Amino acid sequence: MACARVPLDEQQVTEGPKGRERTLPALHPERKEDRCFMLYQPPPEDASPAQVEEFLEHAQFISEDLEWLLALPHDKFWCQVVFDESLQKCLDSYLRNAPRGTDCASLSSSPAVAEMQRSLHRSVFMVFLRMATHKESKDNFITPAVFGEIIYDNFLFDIPKILDLCVLFGRGNSQLLHKMIENIFSQQPSYYNDLNETVPSVIQVFDTVLEKCGIHSEETGANEPLKLNTHPRRTTMTMTEEVTHTHTHTQSDHSVIKRNFDKCLQEDLWRRVCHSRRRMVEITHLLLQHTCLQPILEGSEHTASFVEDFLQTFTAFLQEKRFLADYDELFPVADDISLLQQAFPHLDDTRTSYLLQAVESAWDSTGKKRPVTASSANQSRDTGSKTSWDTAPAKLEAAGGGATAGAEFRGAEAMMDIPRKGSNGAVCTVSAGELESLLTHIRDLLPDLGEGFLLACLEEYGYDGELVINNILEDKLAPDLNKLDRSMPRPVNEVQPPVITSRSNVFDDDEFDVFNRDQVDMSRVWKGRRKGESVREMLNDKRHVDEQRDRYRSYQTVVDEIPITSDPAGNQGGAYGFDDYDDEYDDTYDINQVGANDLDEDDELLNRRPFTTPQVLSMGRKGEEEEEEGEEEVEEKEDAVKRDQFVQDPAVLRERAEARRLAMQNRRGYRPPPQSNVVGGPKGRGQTQETTQDRRRKEMNKSRGVNHNRRAMADRKRNKGMIPS
Repeated sequence: MACARVPLDEQQVTEGPKGRERTLPALHPERKEDRCFMLYQPPPEDASPAQVEEFLEHAQFISEDLEWLLALPHDKFWCQVVFDESLQKCLDSYLRNAPRGTDCASLSSSPAVAEMQRSLHRSVFMVFLRMATHKESKDNFITPAVFGEIIYDNFLFDIPKILDLCVLFGRGNSQLLHKMIENIFSQQPSYYNDLNETVPSVIQVFDTVLEKCGIHSEETGANEPLKLNTHPRRTTMTMTEEVTHTHTHTQSDHSVIKRNFDKCLQEDLWRRVCHSRRRMVEITHLLLQHTCLQPILEGSEHTASFVEDFLQTFTAFLQEKRFLADYDELFPVADDISLLQQAFPHLDDTRTSYLLQAVESAWDSTGKKRPVTASSANQSRDTGSKTSWDTAPAKLEAAGGGATAGAEFRGAEAMMDIPRKGSNGAVCTVSAGELESLLTHIRDLLPDLGEGFLLACLEEYGYDGELVINNILEDKLAPDLNKLDRSMPRPVNEVQPPVITSRSNVFDDDEFDVFNRDQVDMSRVWKGRRKGESVREMLNDKRHVDEQRDRYRSYQTVVDEIPITSDPAGNQGGAYGFDDYDDEYDDTYDINQVGANDLDEDDELLNRRPFTTPQVLSMGRKGEEEEEEGEEEVEEKEDAVKRDQFVQDPAVLRERAEARRLAMQNRRGYRPPPQSNVVGGPKGRGQTQETTQDRRRKEMNKSRGVNHNRRAMADRKRNKGMIPS
């Protein structure tokens, strides 16, 4: 077994059957378990039932193997990671084939596929996270220098793998991924050289993209002139759909809109272009942040050199108008210039003014709409709201591409934003304030037009105010707009009534309805028990019972006939009469004895069920009758019936329980044991005979208690010499 507080690379373990043990290093190939890890396959695109079932079964095997790997102890885990080639092939296959943020994988078509992909995604990340940790606890760790050699010599990590990890897990696990990569580079500085050697390869990839798109950079064009009519220049309008789908560039957005691609392909192309534009801008900002801005904020000694590097970098960006406008939209250049002016007072104002004018020129040349203020751009960057390229799906749909507005990508958890809606209810690319500003500007020039007509024109022409004014003046509006009334007012948004005033409740208009009453009787409102009121008085208050007693007492008086008075003065007589005889009464059927043969007697037919007073009210009634009978009977009744106490005296309950226990012991013939006095008197003054007997009896009967035969076993050990006497 491995010793504690010893690094894994120095530990020795003894294994093998008894008599054939052998000692091996803790990291040894023979300690690896025989287990074959399967290669990862991406989710199916057509999502047919057969392929879905195959993917789920295949991914389940990989997930179970990775869970088994994560459950291994520290030494077994590293033996499997270092010496199992199938495991490394499995992890490499996932990094290569797992869906990226811009891949249109059919994860949403099957919930089971999406759930399995998320589970597998988490397991792979946990394996790489454990592989990048050289110290798991105080007892399980590897020497840092040896750890760096292990991961570098065995290719557990390399720059392509690290880049794939950033793409796959950087979206939702940025903090853990940052710590993991920081630990890798700190323990093995050789990765810095590998990263520098990777940069030319990345540049070569971009050059390949330029070549596929038919766009040649200045360096390649200056060295080797192109021959005419030998290799025709391929552009985005002439290249095939397969090439365009595989390689896109930030300057091919207009061509993507104009080309008559397949609808799904056109949507996917545009999203890839938008994703690439945003990521390139963010990468540039991160590089400038860490190489220039951060040292300036930290007050470095070479602040002037960092400021000069920043200005030269942006001077190189001036030729790329579209990129400069995209960068300024996400990260305003004016804010960075203001930061430089505060940190470095000797900044050349001429150069900064030239840069800011170049940014303005970039906005004008690209035809993009700049945000109203820099703060709104910062808010757009911080809250993840929309930029100009986020409305691309709507442009595609307007151009006939049929793309839906917005979509959600899986895999790397990248999401594309959905165009927000303006106050007029239509899909709008401007805010409510910008929309009102556009309407005011157009109405100042064309006051005869209604706001409803202008809103329809703005929606038709993508909320471009200049284009709307130009088409109205030149009478080039769309046919649908020409059919509208030009004085059409703006549609009125129905204002929903407040919830408080429109509510309906059973407590409306009562004495505590604070929404309809200005004053409420606060004497009727209290918390807890009212002041000056005891619980006994509250329970003895039977006023509500007295109120109900009079009501039920009236039900006891039942009159079948109404007394008729013959006295004109209205004095009632003692007889009960009926209505006067009617001459027109038909007595044809009076001779029939209806019900004469029934078994019911007259008393049974006339008698009614006696009225029963509710039990709650009968107690009070019973008390009144007892008062009428006399005080002596009341005293006898109270002596016979005990008062029903709500909480009985605990002392009385204990006395009753003790009496029941003694009575039961007497019935069973139980004799209580005699009282023993083992304490005795003070030491040194002698003990009585009763105390000596009680102590001897207790010593002999110790085996009856918890420690059985304790005395006998102690004597046995002493007799055999185990315990010195």
